[in-house]
Amino acid sequence: MISVAYAQEVATTAANPAAPGGLAQFLPLVVIIVVFYFLLFRPQMKRAKEHKALTESLQKGDEVITQGGIAGRVAKVGEGYLALEIANGVEVTVQRSAVQMVLPKGTLKSVL
Repeated sequence: MISVAYAQEVATTAANPAAPGGLAQFLPLVVIIVVFYFLLFRPQMKRAKEHKALTESLQKGDEVITQGGIAGRVAKVGEGYLALEIANGVEVTVQRSAVQMVLPKGTLKSVL
């Protein structure tokens, strides 16, 4: 009987090897979350912070390009909106967040 019980114990251990510990099971998930943070979330937050700083620093006379491709000079600055002069005497109102980039002074001199 002892040999049968020993044989049964050996068979069960061979069929079910020891499962990894609790932390080892979650390690791949933790690694994936860390990789996503550094490759996706962190750069996106950095870009959003830079864009917010850009839109808050806009002043009258800045030359900008909107996300829709409209290039113009800032004529009026409001809390949430800007008036862009896109031609002599022609102004359009756009949201501050629609500004994509600020151009160097004098870039639109030949256009406006």
